Amino acid sequence: MFLHGWPGSHKLFEYQFNQLPKMGYRCIGIDQRGFGDSDKPFEGYDYDRLSDDVREVVDALKLKNFTLAGHSTGGAIAIRYMARHNEYGVSKLALFAAAAPSLIQRPYFPYGLPKQAVIDIIKETYNDRPKMLRGFGDIFFFQYTTEPLSDWIFQLGLQASSWGTAATSTTWLGEEGLFADLGKISVTTLIIHGIHDKVCLFQLGQAQNQGIKNSKLVPFEFSGHASFYEEKDRFNIELTSFIEGK
Repeated sequence: MFLHGWPGSHKLFEYQFNQLPKMGYRCIGIDQRGFGDSDKPFEGYDYDRLSDDVREVVDALKLKNFTLAGHSTGGAIAIRYMARHNEYGVSKLALFAAAAPSLIQRPYFPYGLPKQAVIDIIKETYNDRPKMLRGFGDIFFFQYTTEPLSDWIFQLGLQASSWGTAATSTTWLGEEGLFADLGKISVTTLIIHGIHDKVCLFQLGQAQNQGIKNSKLVPFEFSGHASFYEEKDRFNIELTSFIEGK
């Protein structure tokens, strides 16, 4: 089960969904509330509610012994799911550039983004959301890919609601519980993190590795925030090998 990052949708994992089913894997992608093709309510964008949404899907599909995978904010939601729902149904956890344990800098955690940068994202979302999304797209990749791909990522962001985009960003400012959540994870965990990530700095991956006792950190040397595309072949190999216990 794949949980996408802000402000995209499950379609970000297109290059996994192209390949993993050929190898016999069932891939489930959730569009979080407010994003992609999901409903866009005005409330419910804290990690507790978002992780409860994941549980609703797990129950509806009667999933058991599955690998839960999350990118960026989706990684933070996955971590909250593991702690809040006692790892229900999950056999393994995979985190890709996860926005945890804190996306912003704090007095005791200097590795996040400046708080003002997130405040500016929220302000710009309400003022000129397309411009904000373009700016975010400019730091999404480590190396320039193609203009059409950049436009595609931009269009995925536009599919989200403006209020959901801003409310999720607001959650980044107040959420500190992920520090404690890391210590509640017991399943084997894979952490893939691009060393050139400008959104969730590489030090976040190192902090996750330190906080999750049964975890492995795999640095991606040629990736920014989108290792699932920038190094997609290696990414798919690392993920499937992890699932198979190799």
